[in-house]
Amino acid sequence: MSAAEGPVVVVGDALLDVDMRGVSRRDCPDAPAPVLEGTETWYRPGGAALAALCAREGGREVVLVTAVGRDAAADDLAALLDGEVALVGMPLMERTPTKTRVQANGRTVARLDEGCDGVEETASGAAVARALADASAVLVADYGHGLTRQSAVREALAACADRVPLVWDPHPRGAAPLPGAHLATPNAVEAQVSEDGGERALHRAGELAGVWGTRSVAVTLGAHGAAWAGGAGEYALVPGEPVDAPEDTCGAGDAFAAACATALADGAHVRDAVRHGVGSASAFVARGGASAHTRPRPGAPAPRTPAPRNAVGGRGERVVATGGCFDVLHAGHVDLLRRARALGDRLVVLLNSDASVRALKGPGRPVVGERDRARVLSALDCVDEVVVFGEETPERALEELRPDVWVKGGDYDVEELPETPVVRRAGGEVVTVPLLPGHSTTGLITRIRGRGRDNVPIR
Repeated sequence: MSAAEGPVVVVGDALLDVDMRGVSRRDCPDAPAPVLEGTETWYRPGGAALAALCAREGGREVVLVTAVGRDAAADDLAALLDGEVALVGMPLMERTPTKTRVQANGRTVARLDEGCDGVEETASGAAVARALADASAVLVADYGHGLTRQSAVREALAACADRVPLVWDPHPRGAAPLPGAHLATPNAVEAQVSEDGGERALHRAGELAGVWGTRSVAVTLGAHGAAWAGGAGEYALVPGEPVDAPEDTCGAGDAFAAACATALADGAHVRDAVRHGVGSASAFVARGGASAHTRPRPGAPAPRTPAPRNAVGGRGERVVATGGCFDVLHAGHVDLLRRARALGDRLVVLLNSDASVRALKGPGRPVVGERDRARVLSALDCVDEVVVFGEETPERALEELRPDVWVKGGDYDVEELPETPVVRRAGGEVVTVPLLPGHSTTGLITRIRGRGRDNVPIR
């Protein structure tokens, strides 16, 4: 097998990412913490494992060399990669690094990290060298767990870099890239520049190439693309490709580095590989980012998802959704909610978070915090579920929910609502209902603030 036909080999720190999702309608009685109900658990490969999946998207054979624990999480990780990536998992840890996000109503309220203290045993240099033997390119995805600091691993990588391209994606807690690496790919934070750094980012890329002794450096700049500095005074600012309303940018750096490695394996010039990496990272974000790789636990029954609540998902319920700030709930809100509930079998209220309300209404709002607003709404007989969202408009939440009907007040024009295309694409309809005259939160708050403690108007 020639080097060009061999696999892309990813060496680095794999993680198991877990999302524990639930609905919260109340807080603990003894602490300001949400009580989760109806929890569902979802899994996806993270770190170097996500980078390996990104490299696989081009159709190439991919091998992942990583440290794992002696636990069920290692089995879960292997099952998630099965059929996509060949895993060389070296049992160098007691526990496989696992990061579990606890999410209430779509928002992360806590994260549990296990097995993230670092590699505990020494890797076999011979085992790493065997995995690298047929590589067409090598990507080091360093997440700071210590594997790439080990001398045996670095020696095997250095020997491989003499014959095939080596891309090194560094980490602040990780090892410095190997001198002679074809490309290092720090992000803007790691390079200590702003994402709109422009010429400064180009200069910094050149500085880092000199410090590390690498052949070139590409500083990734998020939506602004990348700044690349190569040998012989070569420089290039590669602009980013715009993504409308990106939902999840997590993993974009892995997608960039993986695309660079596969392009170099195909014989591309490093500058062209960076351009390919920017385009691939943008496409990765447009597809949903790392979240697009989320799956139920391998071998377990699939948990229910928010999407199949309506007839499209086969359950047969007619799901109605409405949304808003509901800051200081009044009779007009209740009338709208009851009218909306009458249009179907289930009513889901999409509630603007506190940050979202501030962005829409100004620094003096909300008057009532999101948890209390959610609790009051949940207490209404006509409301079946409350989902808090953080954006100014709920398109993302609607894409996940896919309601049969989206309801707004009669003061809105259906055709001008940003939510309308989202709902209609999923087969739903958008309707407006008349508002109860003489009721508004702004008017209510104004009247309240215009009076003193004893109901005496303030002068």
